[in-house]
Amino acid sequence: MACGGGGGVPTLSWYINPDDGGQAKLAAACSKASGGRYRISTSVLPQDATQQREQLIRRLAAKDSGIDIMSLDPVFVAEAANAGFLRPFPGEQAKQFTDGVFPAAVENSTWDGRLYAAPFWAGTQLLWYRKSVAKKAGVDPAAPGFTWDQMIDAAVRTGTTVGVQGNKYEGYMVWINALVESAGGQIIGAAQKGDDAAIEIGSPAGKQAATIVSKLARSKAASPSLSTDDEERVRFLLNGSRGGFMVNWGYVWRAEKGDAESGVIPKTIPSDLGWARYPRVSAGQPSKPPFGGIELGIGAYGKHKDTLAVDAVKCLTSTPNMKRYMIDSGNPAARAVVYDDPEIKKEFPMAGLIRDSVNAAAPRPITPYYGDVSGAVQSRWHPPASVNPATTPGRSATFIRQVLHDQALL
Repeated sequence: MACGGGGGVPTLSWYINPDDGGQAKLAAACSKASGGRYRISTSVLPQDATQQREQLIRRLAAKDSGIDIMSLDPVFVAEAANAGFLRPFPGEQAKQFTDGVFPAAVENSTWDGRLYAAPFWAGTQLLWYRKSVAKKAGVDPAAPGFTWDQMIDAAVRTGTTVGVQGNKYEGYMVWINALVESAGGQIIGAAQKGDDAAIEIGSPAGKQAATIVSKLARSKAASPSLSTDDEERVRFLLNGSRGGFMVNWGYVWRAEKGDAESGVIPKTIPSDLGWARYPRVSAGQPSKPPFGGIELGIGAYGKHKDTLAVDAVKCLTSTPNMKRYMIDSGNPAARAVVYDDPEIKKEFPMAGLIRDSVNAAAPRPITPYYGDVSGAVQSRWHPPASVNPATTPGRSATFIRQVLHDQALL
């Protein structure tokens, strides 16, 4: 029996982020494919990425040998790797996990020149919009050079909204970072210096980002609940009577189709749904969409860390299984070749756009102190309506430095 728990078959524990069952299906498939060499059992982590990190870091800090494989948000790989909690993939082993993988996914899985996690799926945000609203506003969001200013102005003209993740959580940091990167800057530089990294959010790019946040938050295009909006709240907003534009992850297409089929939203909405690349900050400068996804790390203290766990991760992140997971869950694959598959193109008509967007995506700061950096930014930029382009970027730069040097608490 390949999948059975008895007969002395070693069981590998895989801690997964919540999804619709796609990872559990892969665990069963790879257990069967192992021919009885191992069985993978899954344990679901909390919904919130920060809570996922807290649960894993606590157990890894205690040298828990019960964590064989873990699904990691990309921003926490550097922290776990720097602390010695992850088993690195050397040389040829690393190559099999990075061949054909999007650059941002490899970058986010690497720390201090070594690969510490295997890219599994690679998410990015698109601009989603109601085609009828764009037509009424006289704009083409898919046209080269489409900017945040144009989008906000179009929403104001049509009495509709621009949905963004404005709650005080990681989704807000995703938005801020994408704006700063799209303006040609970065929140921190020289991240390898740890707490001595260069704090750059106070740059002109940071001020451009703050200008957009402030403009939207103070406009009639803002959601009434902007300061508490998350991914699902803005999707609900887009489907409502004032729905116009929204930035959100690739899962939206599958979710919208499913809701229409089950009668949760009108069946006419998916046919009115358009998509385009993430808006630009400046018309002449291509945007750098957000990067997200999941990387698979192997715990440094597991009994099978150098043998069965490596084999299991190889199976889970194989190209066929990335395709299977994308079809099952709607989460985009980390290898570009998957997007050329006819079945993927049929299921996801925006597959080419997702591929190109992930290729152009900019990661959030890759630093072992990411939690501190993100928390510091959120605390000084929230609520969105309080953002002042003249002062907020500089104040947040100062606060990040103080937090990193233990001179201030989050």
